Amino acid sequence: MPRSSDISPALSPSRVIARFAVRVVLLSGFAAFGSIGFGRSLKALLWMSIILCAAVALLQREPPFRAALNHWDECASFGALFALVHVVDGMS
Repeated sequence: MPRSSDISPALSPSRVIARFAVRVVLLSGFAAFGSIGFGRSLKALLWMSIILCAAVALLQREPPFRAALNHWDECASFGALFALVHVVDGMS
């Protein structure tokens, strides 16, 4: 069956969630060794992850608000984590 070049194949939700979890663990690990503090390092890394996920979603032409999970959903999740870390880091 021919595949359209405009639509990327959908991954299973468990693979997308696992990919997101691995990225969060790696970002947390790198932030732990940041010289500017854990909170500020994690915020910077989450911000870069938001930009990276959005760029990948645009390059792969993934439609937002689709039934299957994709990079746009990861972008929104990283954005929510960024907002949470920003609020928690601002309290201290």
